[in-house]
Amino acid sequence: MGKFINLLFCIFMSNFLLSSAQNCNSYSFTNNAIYATCVTLPVQNSHLYWNYHASNGTVDVAYRHTGVSSGWVAWALNVDGAGMVGAQALVALFNSNGSVQAYTSAVTGYATGLQQSPLSFDVPAIRAESVNGDAVIYATLVLPTGRTNFNQVWQMGPVANGAPSAHNLGSENRNSLGTVDFVTGQAGEGGGVGGSLLHRRNTHGVLNAVSWGILMPMGAMIARYLKVFKVAHPAWFYIHIAIQVTAYGLGVAGWGTGLKLGSDSVGIKYTTHRNIGITLFALGTLQVFALLLRPKPDHKYRMYWNIYHVSVGYTVISLGITNVFKGLDILDPEKKWKNAYIGVLISLAAIAVILEAFTWFIVLKRKKEEKQQGPVGNGAYGANGYGHGQAA
Repeated sequence: MGKFINLLFCIFMSNFLLSSAQNCNSYSFTNNAIYATCVTLPVQNSHLYWNYHASNGTVDVAYRHTGVSSGWVAWALNVDGAGMVGAQALVALFNSNGSVQAYTSAVTGYATGLQQSPLSFDVPAIRAESVNGDAVIYATLVLPTGRTNFNQVWQMGPVANGAPSAHNLGSENRNSLGTVDFVTGQAGEGGGVGGSLLHRRNTHGVLNAVSWGILMPMGAMIARYLKVFKVAHPAWFYIHIAIQVTAYGLGVAGWGTGLKLGSDSVGIKYTTHRNIGITLFALGTLQVFALLLRPKPDHKYRMYWNIYHVSVGYTVISLGITNVFKGLDILDPEKKWKNAYIGVLISLAAIAVILEAFTWFIVLKRKKEEKQQGPVGNGAYGANGYGHGQAA
């Protein structure tokens, strides 16, 4: 029995190693072409093979995208920049009859339809084929004089009415960029502009998660619970203001980075996330200016200002948390980051529940003592708070 299990294990491992090797080095092309260098690209089940000819500055490439039998696939070099805009693409388009059409397309903007067009460098030969669920593009490129290191982009997407449609915007699609050196054989993740764009996305996400998604709820908790304690008056008010103003400042910075991301990503729209962000910025700004118009506690309009302030405040908190999750879905980071934010929210909610019970206990106890002692003043400490006219 033990020998039988060992035999099955050996067969499994041999098949596993064979399939792994087939990913790149041991793949057999239908034209029996042999390439000196191959790399497995980090996302989208893609592989790049090439032979570089130093004598005339050309490179024979084969781009293989596995597990695709419809739509379109593309691989591109970006000579003067990084990312999608400016990419000089080799495209393989699946026709309705199952055949594959190969052509070149110079990408000039995010709203591209990958129309056929010449590239900034010569492509003397290009063709494509579909083999056992793999799309393969073959081409010969005449590299710009003196250049062997470039930013590269690869992608896949659907076809509508016989023409390429926009690809998905998942994490793999956004991370399908890097560098390639045809001499050293090295290929790295991320490009200059692409890396900068990803950094701005991450900065945008962190700023807004901390401001609207964490600090704003904390500031509201300070206003609701700390003011119950007599010794905290009026310190709670200034702590509340400090936290909310800090949150607003970070939120403005996050909103600004979002505007920059939008201007740099024409054609890529996240309508719901954007609209919530605009609403948050407007309501947050309104809250800041409303602070300057806050009536005195004994003013006849103070009750209406309190209703406005509390309702807008909780609306901002609700929209902020919602938009953080929208942003996490867009960025699609490692699962631990979303779990970490959920953990923060659960912690804040647990603290709020405990404080809610504790402060109501204090308030009810205080009312009972005041009732036993008889009326003294106006009973400054109302339900769950110091006075009825403070900010919440």
